Amino acid sequence: MKIPIYLILIALVCFCCSQPKELRLQKFLMRGNLALKERNTEEAIRFFNEALDIDPCYADALNNLGTIEFESKNFEKSLSYYNSAIGCKPEFLAAYFNRANTFYELKEYYNALQDIQRIIAAKPDTAIAYFAEGLIATKMRDFRSALTAFDKAVALDARNVEFRINRGTVNYYLREFKEAEKDLLLAEKIDPGQANIYNTRAMIAISLVAHEEALTHVEKAIQLSPNEPYFLNNRGFIFLMQNRLPEALVDIDRSIIMEPGNGWAYRNKGVYYLLSGDYPNAVRLLRQGLSMDSFIERIHFYLGMSYLKNNQRKEACEQLELSDKAGDAMVTMNVIKLCR
Repeated sequence: MKIPIYLILIALVCFCCSQPKELRLQKFLMRGNLALKERNTEEAIRFFNEALDIDPCYADALNNLGTIEFESKNFEKSLSYYNSAIGCKPEFLAAYFNRANTFYELKEYYNALQDIQRIIAAKPDTAIAYFAEGLIATKMRDFRSALTAFDKAVALDARNVEFRINRGTVNYYLREFKEAEKDLLLAEKIDPGQANIYNTRAMIAISLVAHEEALTHVEKAIQLSPNEPYFLNNRGFIFLMQNRLPEALVDIDRSIIMEPGNGWAYRNKGVYYLLSGDYPNAVRLLRQGLSMDSFIERIHFYLGMSYLKNNQRKEACEQLELSDKAGDAMVTMNVIKLCR
């Protein structure tokens, strides 16, 4: 889920009360917005820059140029535009939303949170601001704060499916599975076409070692979103747990090709090598996944077992100790004895 981006759309110009400069600025802004609606980005940029030629501190045009760069994934450039827009118009809440989204994409979560909290201070009844706060807190692994933020968003808009799915997901991370299921089941009643409902239910079932149930849920998610790499990766993990290794590898490899930045997929491929008896490659892939995201569930356990099978006892015991501290509850007494 992502924080929304806001374009400044001017629908009506007050010809009788605006000064000529303001009229010209609004004219170029309207033309730029129309060009964007027609998907003529180059023309839109030209019109917004025409406005900036008249007033280099015209915040609406700066904000919209920032959004064009954001949509092109030029996040550093979009950030520069949003900074300029806010510098020119310090109370410009839409630009704060957009800058928060940019910080979010750049993984500058503390800065994103500051912007969102400024919006909440100015508009405390804005449900989408609490939702954004919850997304950022989730990325920061501050799940209790995320839950509080999602609670506030749901209180303001109880039928918003995305709010409930994300609150359910945070409760999953907190291992509050019953609470998670409540939100997900209600979200399903409101809009059964949301694939993330079934993916999160699959993740809960995996945690409960209910692999057939998990497969049913993730298959439904994939049916709704066939090219979602995270869903494919989750199905691949379920196949691993069912010892369906060839099918697992197909899903995991597809997931990595589609989203090479997902550390969970490298964990799963490492588990594939572990179960296949290729322990050096298991260590390599699991270490790669760990370098991408240190919070991946059970990764320390799988890496520890791969080290153990690869006759690297010292490294194995270090990882298994981390697994125990993480609460994986996977380490057996026999393994504990080996590390004493």
